[in-house]
Amino acid sequence: MTSKRILALSVAPLAILSGCKAGPDYVRPMAPMTTTFKEVEGWTPASPKEAAGWESWWAIYEDPVLDGLEKQVDVSNQNLKVAEAAYRAARGEVGVQRGQLLPLVTASSSARLTGGGSRNAVSVGTGGGGGPTVNTASGRTLYQLSLGATWDADLWGRIRRTVESSVATAQASAADIAGARLSAQSELAIDYFQLRAADQQTELLNEIIMDFQQALMIAQNRYRAGIATLADVYAAQTQVDNVEAQLVNIKLTRARMEHAIATLTGRPPSEVSIVLAPLATNVPVVPAGVPSSLLERRPDITAAEYNVASANAQIGVAEAAWFPDLTLAGSYGLAGNSLGRLLNVSNAVWSVGPSLAQTIFNGGARKAQTEEARARYDQTVATYRETVLTAFQQVEDQLATLKVLEEEAAVQERTVADARQSEQLALNQYRAGTADFTSVITAQTTRFNAENAALATVDQRLAGSVGLVVALGGGWDASRVPQPGRFYGLPEAVDEVGPMPQPKS
Repeated sequence: MTSKRILALSVAPLAILSGCKAGPDYVRPMAPMTTTFKEVEGWTPASPKEAAGWESWWAIYEDPVLDGLEKQVDVSNQNLKVAEAAYRAARGEVGVQRGQLLPLVTASSSARLTGGGSRNAVSVGTGGGGGPTVNTASGRTLYQLSLGATWDADLWGRIRRTVESSVATAQASAADIAGARLSAQSELAIDYFQLRAADQQTELLNEIIMDFQQALMIAQNRYRAGIATLADVYAAQTQVDNVEAQLVNIKLTRARMEHAIATLTGRPPSEVSIVLAPLATNVPVVPAGVPSSLLERRPDITAAEYNVASANAQIGVAEAAWFPDLTLAGSYGLAGNSLGRLLNVSNAVWSVGPSLAQTIFNGGARKAQTEEARARYDQTVATYRETVLTAFQQVEDQLATLKVLEEEAAVQERTVADARQSEQLALNQYRAGTADFTSVITAQTTRFNAENAALATVDQRLAGSVGLVVALGGGWDASRVPQPGRFYGLPEAVDEVGPMPQPKS
């Protein structure tokens, strides 16, 4: 039997065994599920709108200024750049691990001057990039040129499980980018609505000041006519001064929101100036859909699941350490004492053969590593389930918030109308001398508080609608996570390790 047939027969079983992988295959862990959202029952949003999609879910608010600001998040937000860099690092780790699936090929060359007796042997390196070294000793020169290769047969799938784990980690990192993007976008939207609420409150305070100044003028006229006391004038002036102080303070709130928006868009505050405009009173609501859709639409759930897949693969890495490690090595080289005749076939030297390594005793470290891998898997499963439960809670919270605030807004609308009517009646009665100024102050304060409460409710409803969009995943879906082949711009079928297994419910 020839050496080639022996080598072929020895490699064939290795090729079969190399399809084996230690450890369990990934299966999506069970998580608490429900068929419907509790807070949806008995509430039908008026004119519901679907989120606009991955690129522009905020378009449901129909605000061109908000649209322009949100589009700057992807370009300039630094937290998003951090997440993107982490993804690229994870993708690079996949490449590092994948490289171990292929043979390691090395090449070397040397020229060595040797001698005997009292002469010292001196090496002359030619492959290090620094050029030959000068040696004055005489002796014999040996030239060598060699090519070597080693390959870990990965009989038990240790390397393939490591690659699988790295791929899942990179995919979790890709989902983290979506989570960071959605977080920045939602924070910007909420800050923007708070800024617009400050603009609306500025307009309201200016209106209140004008009304309070009218009451002040009536009090002054009555005082000049001798039918009112100076106390009424001071009381009316106090009302005006109090609202003017709040008008000054609201400028600080607006400035802070503008500065926060600048940071979220990656620019210094000095470069961002948003023109005053009223707060939109139309509050769009996104339908919640079915609870199971959260498993595909929430980037944090997707990231948590891929972390489970990564930890599951690490169990296989730990279990593969129990089996022998087979390495195939081969080399081919040329050696001679004449550089001109170095390439002669008679100077050829070659070697090929396998090596088998197995740890006999390591003080229980291998067993501890396996237990650690299983414990970390259990940890990621618990985190995944907690993430799913938290997602359901957040959706229910936002649905309840929007439902309650919608009812509250209707009541406050009536309250504001009644408070304005009461204020006008009190002012007319005071002008006619049938009521004292205390009733005017009470009516004005009640109207002022009602207006502020109504405005705050609109702001809360807008923030709640943003919160619902975020809780539902912002129009994102798990199919946007890159598959392993796409990490390198390759078709998925070309990927040596294949795509990640589809999660099984």
